[in-house]
Amino acid sequence: MRFIRTDKARDELQPGRRSLSQRERALLLLAGGQHSLTDFGALFGGSRDEAERVAQQLVAQGYLAPEAPPPQRAPEPEPAPVPAVAADAFDGKRSLATTRMFLFDLCERMFVRRDPPRAERLRAALREARDREAMLAVAESMLGEIALAAGEERAASIRERIERLLPAETVH
Repeated sequence: MRFIRTDKARDELQPGRRSLSQRERALLLLAGGQHSLTDFGALFGGSRDEAERVAQQLVAQGYLAPEAPPPQRAPEPEPAPVPAVAADAFDGKRSLATTRMFLFDLCERMFVRRDPPRAERLRAALREARDREAMLAVAESMLGEIALAAGEERAASIRERIERLLPAETVH
């Protein structure tokens, strides 16, 4: 058990104040929440019982207070499970504009660092694509570039994503 000093104990330990014995004052000095009764036993010739008796007497007189146990931390809540396709979830409206923005983002993620000239060519082609057929042609070109850079499997998964973003009448 650990004890902490009260205001009365701090007053007692001020210079010029002496109402307690030397051992009681020593016990007050040690009591600060960092020492236990086992530590106090050394003041009383190794007698833990005597240290406990004196500490309890100082508690009764208002010089010490038992240290409150550390607050119990509430268990941290379990994180919400993340769906396996969190990055591919899309609840928005299917549209050519959404698909176009996805293609611009894809261009940035796939090509800007690896091949800046290729990224610029694809961005320029997307900017020039003014209708559905032109945008789908750029998408096919981009998928061919992705197949070369990251493999057919990656290109196929991106093709599926594009098909989920396109309006139903646009998907072939």
